[in-house]
Amino acid sequence: MLKKAKVLIVDDDPLNRLVLEKTLRQDYDVFCVESGEKALTFLKTQPVDLLILDIVMPGIDGYEVLAQIKENTTTNMLPVIFISANTSHDDEAKGLELGAMDYITKPFSAAIVRARVRNQLMIKQKNDLLEMLASIDGLTEIPNRRYLDENLSREWRRSRRDHTPLSVLLMDVDHFKRYNDCYGHRAGDDCLKKIAHALVGSCERGSDFVARYGGEEFAAVLPSTPAKEAVAFANKLRNAVNKLSIPHKASLNSEYVTISIGIATTESGQVYAEQTLLEEADLGLYQAKEAGRDQVVSRLVSATLQE
Repeated sequence: MLKKAKVLIVDDDPLNRLVLEKTLRQDYDVFCVESGEKALTFLKTQPVDLLILDIVMPGIDGYEVLAQIKENTTTNMLPVIFISANTSHDDEAKGLELGAMDYITKPFSAAIVRARVRNQLMIKQKNDLLEMLASIDGLTEIPNRRYLDENLSREWRRSRRDHTPLSVLLMDVDHFKRYNDCYGHRAGDDCLKKIAHALVGSCERGSDFVARYGGEEFAAVLPSTPAKEAVAFANKLRNAVNKLSIPHKASLNSEYVTISIGIATTESGQVYAEQTLLEEADLGLYQAKEAGRDQVVSRLVSATLQE
């Protein structure tokens, strides 16, 4: 069963809220608040698919709510429909210039509201699909490097703000060039697909994130994960690949395909840049290879590396 889209109605008039809610509740999950302040608080805790926003309200007006939504990276793509008793073309133009997707004047027609909401949600659905396709690796069908970078940047900012641990893993398929030379590139592609699915299948927490980093490399971002837990998770990933038992007669360290893993962890979130974690994880990966491969090496990002 498909999940219903979530629509948030923001209007200080209880009658307007009631009418809009009754108009839309059959097709969508509808939420109502009576002020701009409550709307912004609501959006911090619960994502929605569309916002129907009154302009003239006590406290923060609709224009200011929209401005704050557009400044926030987690809500700046949220489609907003202004609904207002103001019929001035200047007011409508201002709303559209600020980033609103549509403008409905009061008194409104229920049929018009339903049609415009449906149109905006269809546009959002298509945009979300395009965004998802742009973030998926074509071969392995798991998140790609672009999505990894976005996810790491977001989790790094949260880690700095909340002073929570953050771990990054870089993984490399051992002697993969020799595998391709021995078995052919089609077999190599199948090997990467199997490994990708094994890595993703090992993630139990919704916040854990695995992506293809490039070539035969994969990466993982583990929010709120200290070094000890990151090492345990890395060994879980390594064992998952070992259990695939993919033959690799050209390997120099095993008769089966294996992976080496480097880990970088900040325990308190005070890392100067997210790139620092990637660089330290890459050093750990190098050390794991030097130590004989099919290994996990963890590096704690210290204060001397943060400045």
